[in-house]
Amino acid sequence: MNRVLVVDDEPAMRAALEANFTRHGWEVTTASGTREAMERFRSSPCPLVITDMRMPDGDGLGVMQHVRTLSPHTAVIFLTAFGNVPEAVLAMQQGACDYLVKPVSFEQLRQAVARVLGNTIQGSRESPPGGMVGRSASLRGLIERACQVAKSDADVLIMAESGTGKELLAQFIHRTSARRNRPLVAVNCAAFPEALLESELFGHVRGAFTGAVASRPGKFELASGGTLLLDEISEMPLSLQPKLLRVLQEREVDRLGDTRPLRVDVRVIATTNRNLPSLIEEGKFRADLFYRLDVVPLTLSPLRERREDIPELVEHFVRKYAQPPRAVRLTEELLRRLMEYDWPGNVRELENFVRRVVVFARNPVAGLEVLEGKEVADNKTTTARLPAQGVTLRDMERQLLERTLEATGGNRTRAAEILGVSLRTVRNKIREFGLPPKR
Repeated sequence: MNRVLVVDDEPAMRAALEANFTRHGWEVTTASGTREAMERFRSSPCPLVITDMRMPDGDGLGVMQHVRTLSPHTAVIFLTAFGNVPEAVLAMQQGACDYLVKPVSFEQLRQAVARVLGNTIQGSRESPPGGMVGRSASLRGLIERACQVAKSDADVLIMAESGTGKELLAQFIHRTSARRNRPLVAVNCAAFPEALLESELFGHVRGAFTGAVASRPGKFELASGGTLLLDEISEMPLSLQPKLLRVLQEREVDRLGDTRPLRVDVRVIATTNRNLPSLIEEGKFRADLFYRLDVVPLTLSPLRERREDIPELVEHFVRKYAQPPRAVRLTEELLRRLMEYDWPGNVRELENFVRRVVVFARNPVAGLEVLEGKEVADNKTTTARLPAQGVTLRDMERQLLERTLEATGGNRTRAAEILGVSLRTVRNKIREFGLPPKR
């Protein structure tokens, strides 16, 4: 069972966190201050500590120092008031895994725990080592190479299709490295407009631009001593790429509005689901940045090229979503059918499928009937009827896509979310199947 120590002097906050963690299968210990936290942890060490920054009898930094003395690998997440953000940044520099500004939702906390532990707040079972599930030769070789890479400080470029587990691989490298007790900070380069992304990465000082009422550290600064994950690096605006190149070469950050560069000690892991050499030819990505990132390239194979991993992945996802006492098993016939399918959305699509099977299963054994008129698409959409006999899995894939698009009124973005694939995959499949263009 996953275990967590929650430290906060506010009774309501302790009670809320305890209730939420307990509901998701965690064993929770609480403490109302630093002294009690140290006693609790000394008697029962655990892999995760969530602590308030300021308390009447001390601060969270003291809790972290005590925890790390007894258990160097324990992850520490800080909760802080807005005015205490500089202290939280200091905590990150001293080895905290993350910090969240109050008020904080449990969903925010769930995501933070997923980042620092490499698993999610789900059931009581631990995730497989590294979160990378499978026994295929390609996956074993990749993990072996990742272990070798983790021993160095070399920057890494992970190339793979959407849904294959690029972020999991990045987390594995970080947790296996000498930087594992320092922060892993992630930035999705596609999630910010250009003006905000520059500040997000490099930070800014007070007055640097309209609305900059206070200085703010960038992700490079927050990740100092640890690892910075640049997710979907291919989406970084061309105008920002020279600035990133300089940081990678000099290990110095120029905060917006500042006159002095800031030294940072960061290992960078970049991921992409696009072909960077092709983008270079199109003038959308700098060749010098590519060669600087491509120190150690790692490629995750799509699921269709390692079908032997599917049964183990299915078992893992069934365990993850079929909470006790509910148990679901997939028949050999259904597993064979799943292994014949190409899974354009890769592991993410398979996970979503298994989750739907578990949610809608009426019997402890799920067979081909889940492909016959059962709700395997989404409980908010029209039932996706996928005949189990007389058609190929490619036909089934087309039918599922058609019905999902019909159910969403042709909204491709919503269809991609329901199917657990990228918008690009939906567009490619529409072209592949010759479906009518968007009206």
